[in-house]
Amino acid sequence: MSNATPDWVKDAVFYQIFPDRFAKSGRFGKNGYLPKPTNLQPWGATPTFHGFQGGDLLGIIERLPYLESLGINAIYLNPVFASASNHRYHTHDYYNVDPILGGNQALAELLTAAHQRNIRIILDGVFNHASRGFFQFNHLMECGHESPYTDWFRVHGWPVNAFNEGQTPNFEAWWGIPSLPKFNTHTPAVREFLWQVGTYWLKQGVDGWRLDVPNEIDDDEFWREFRRRCKSVNPDAYIVGELWGEAQRWLQGDQFDGQMNYLFTRATLGFFSGHNMDQTDTVRMGYGYIQPLNAMQFATEMDRVFNQLYEPEVVLSQMNMLGSHDTPRTLTVARHDKTALRLMYLCQMTSPGAPNIYYGDEIGMSGGHDPYCRAAFPWHDEGSWDTTLLEDIKQYIHLRHTTPALKRGTFRIMYANEWVVVYQRQYRGQTAVIAFNMGDREELIIAPPGFSLHLEEKLNPAGQPFTANSTMTLPPKHGRIWVSSS
Repeated sequence: MSNATPDWVKDAVFYQIFPDRFAKSGRFGKNGYLPKPTNLQPWGATPTFHGFQGGDLLGIIERLPYLESLGINAIYLNPVFASASNHRYHTHDYYNVDPILGGNQALAELLTAAHQRNIRIILDGVFNHASRGFFQFNHLMECGHESPYTDWFRVHGWPVNAFNEGQTPNFEAWWGIPSLPKFNTHTPAVREFLWQVGTYWLKQGVDGWRLDVPNEIDDDEFWREFRRRCKSVNPDAYIVGELWGEAQRWLQGDQFDGQMNYLFTRATLGFFSGHNMDQTDTVRMGYGYIQPLNAMQFATEMDRVFNQLYEPEVVLSQMNMLGSHDTPRTLTVARHDKTALRLMYLCQMTSPGAPNIYYGDEIGMSGGHDPYCRAAFPWHDEGSWDTTLLEDIKQYIHLRHTTPALKRGTFRIMYANEWVVVYQRQYRGQTAVIAFNMGDREELIIAPPGFSLHLEEKLNPAGQPFTANSTMTLPPKHGRIWVSSS
């Protein structure tokens, strides 16, 4: 089957937003928006598992100029639907945006404002499980075995016990958490409900879906039909799955366009920070232990991820992250080594696939595992921003936007030895060469035999060009990029 993926994703630089913690607008209580609840944590308070700080979609609208200046042209929103959790993976109502975020009106405003700036928006779809506050499940708790919705979930006894956290629930729940009942997706009404949710929001102008734990709906035909329905509404809708390992099963052209590319994440962390990494939090969540990698090991894994596992169309549509709401902040994992962080970002912006920046990482936010990786963006404390890091990342994003080979080019390892790796991207006559030295001494890079191009260095325009028979110096803990003029 042909792997046709949305063309715009190849040119996208995503920004992931955890809505409760990114930005808070003062427009609530005006123009039809309800006042905010009063029991909110102060903005910037130490994050907790259950506390709300009141970020909203109108706040995102007000910060679109910032995102545009960064070079962002796509936003991935963590869940926005009505929920009794600050992360909103406990969905109460799939057709209504949480009032704390501004409701459906605010999402419509955000879509309009973002699209006017040519910024796409994808939503987080949590279709494996709902919340005990979801209407049909609540119906079960109220009416017991006489409820008409008994086949929407897998219940093993009556009455439904969804509130005793100390006991195993008597129904199937995600990770055994009573507040997260799993859908019975074999039930035709459930399947139809979820498919209609998928198409409804695309019809409202959403540009795609990030799918939460889609592998737990172990049913290829469910996802094939989900894709068919979504693509019939918007052929350019982006469907990306949260799949932490190899994902060939779902990336054959009939289910998802790409995955959240944690294979790239693990390899990048392993090379640039693996020998100085804080593994305390990584072993607690999806990463597990991250293997430190030398240049040869890193090159082998990058070649596997970009040239062997998937077709080129899929590779260019992967979502490449350095971290997310499910992981410790990248700077924390790297033990606050900002040199390593910069090089990871340079690698991310020069690799095949759509880069995704987790909100605040670009200004040097830190934080361990959930909830500390979900702190409020410090709009109130710009003095805490690492503006040098921010400007460097802006430069890398601009370089990606203005260099077609970095967005759409092939990937080839040119050289790898000990702590030096050099790779090449090529697209329609343009060549880019990217080199990293993670060692402690200066290294020399020699253009390979037969190399006949003239490439100019881009991070330092006064730097030495990459040409035939030339020898380039690469300082320790340093990265360079050269690009041809054609």
